[in-house]
Amino acid sequence: MGILVGKDTRVLVQGITGREGSFHTKLMLEYGTKIVAGVTPGKGGQEVHGVPVYDTVKEAIDNAGPIDASVVFVPARFAKDAVLEAIDNGIGLVVVITEGIPVHDEIVMVNHAKHNDTIMIGPNTPGVLTAGEAKLGIMPAHVFRKGSIGIISRSGTLTYEIARELSKKGYGVTTVVGMGGDPVIGMNYIELYDHYLKDPETKALVIIGEIGGDAEERFAKYYVETGKSKPIIAYIAGRTAPPGKRMGHAGAIISMGLGDYKSKREALEKAGIPVADKPSDVPRLLEEIL
Repeated sequence: MGILVGKDTRVLVQGITGREGSFHTKLMLEYGTKIVAGVTPGKGGQEVHGVPVYDTVKEAIDNAGPIDASVVFVPARFAKDAVLEAIDNGIGLVVVITEGIPVHDEIVMVNHAKHNDTIMIGPNTPGVLTAGEAKLGIMPAHVFRKGSIGIISRSGTLTYEIARELSKKGYGVTTVVGMGGDPVIGMNYIELYDHYLKDPETKALVIIGEIGGDAEERFAKYYVETGKSKPIIAYIAGRTAPPGKRMGHAGAIISMGLGDYKSKREALEKAGIPVADKPSDVPRLLEEIL
């Protein structure tokens, strides 16, 4: 079952005729994702891997029928307009793969999504995948086997590594969500956790964090205050990062004494969430809590 996307999700690809959009559309289709239309302004009337292309989102909906989700591969300078167009046309889930979007544009996108009750994942995300059903984005599908563990992550590469470690020990996943690595993103740990609570197939969660920001600390506080109780294991990247050095994602910035490895680990462990020292420890910790 999973969350956000499934085998019946009707998907639009914005930026489908570009190199990345075309390449990943093929892989998403091969995984079984139900892509019903693509949009690239000025390229209407074409087809990409059998998917009809339209000039606007409205035209796509008028011709292809209802659309549940959009995957955005539009270049950074045009991404804001593409996202706002999807939201304004009533698409309920927008997954923004594009990286390098200006922070001001991200703020506008996120605010517009929230005001319109649209779920926005990203920007700068590898996407969303429900194992064996659908993938929206660029995740390498072969590393995920179907199972009962949900994953929420700030890091694409670590997501794949930990999923591989889970598979080696016989664990599979329900839905994997890459939140995105930018300072301003749509859905956060708290909002996504609430979605997983409603999914009976998800028995436990792995959250993959990294230094910078306070998303993990805020989640730990929420986990304690609400008393919600799906078991969770965490892994935080950046344990050996030199103090004061910016590393990795634009969101991995430590400032004003907040967001370092120590503060995140302490907050999570205080909330009763075990923290793995290395990716290969995640399956062992899951065995202890399940």
